[in-house]
Amino acid sequence: GVKLMTGLQRRFDPNFRRVKQAIEDKEVGETIMIKLCSRDPSPPPFEYVKGGGGIFADMAVHDLDMSRFLAGSDPIDILAVGSCHIDKSIEVLDGSEKYDTASCIVRYPGGVQAMVDVCRQSSYGYDQRAEVLGDSGMIATDNVYPNTAKIYRNEFTGNADMPYDFFLSRYTEAYVSETIAFCESLVNDTPVPCTGQDGLAALIMALAADKSAAENRWVDTPVPCTGQDGLAALIMALAADKSAAENRWVSFKEVVASVYCSNPLNCEILPMDCFPVGFQPAADPRELIIPDVDEVKNYSVKSAVN
Repeated sequence: GVKLMTGLQRRFDPNFRRVKQAIEDKEVGETIMIKLCSRDPSPPPFEYVKGGGGIFADMAVHDLDMSRFLAGSDPIDILAVGSCHIDKSIEVLDGSEKYDTASCIVRYPGGVQAMVDVCRQSSYGYDQRAEVLGDSGMIATDNVYPNTAKIYRNEFTGNADMPYDFFLSRYTEAYVSETIAFCESLVNDTPVPCTGQDGLAALIMALAADKSAAENRWVDTPVPCTGQDGLAALIMALAADKSAAENRWVSFKEVVASVYCSNPLNCEILPMDCFPVGFQPAADPRELIIPDVDEVKNYSVKSAVN
């Protein structure tokens, strides 16, 4: 098969990994509460926000994933709220795309609570921190700075420079570690450390947060991650692509490949039951013929007249 690893780079950041290690080694006891914040240096342009899926899906998804990573279990439910304070031009957008500030409370098994706050602007630089409170201690991370130099003056004491102001510089080490981890899984044929299921779970949490903010209520966060779910989603996406390219209705059965080739010399027919109902390849080519929309409309009109 083909290995799939989701690029949730914060899982590979040494600061967040140290927090995870402290939890696993019980350095702060049993986890009680998790806090995460994510605040960008400046808001993205209107064109980026429009159609981007909203603040929960295009921004908070990383923090929601980190809460699940640190909790070590799947969430039970989530409550979220959003508002606009920075860029008033996005208030005309739909759903959570109109928010530039949001917060979530996530409930995990055992009464563990996770709190996430995100904002598209932080005047003091890229703000990415985590805190975990346990029953015998607490561990927290600070922001990452270009250097450790500090200035001491009568009107100011603190870091000489601002925190990193771009995610590529902030997470350089994480991206390198992430790439090495994926290469090692390929070379050694071992499981990837961040699976497709992890990515899907993070997306489901983001969508649940979006729904919670829209409906002002707690929303359950099930993680239904089956192979058929992924296959169905892929088939639907391919069918949509084909429809847009050919400007016509497309049957899902048209895009299902019934032959799987592990390499150019070895192919086999896939069993029909591996596909969800309604997505199985057509046994008869005539099943792929879809009536012209106008013909269907004309037939409906004639039938109504008669």
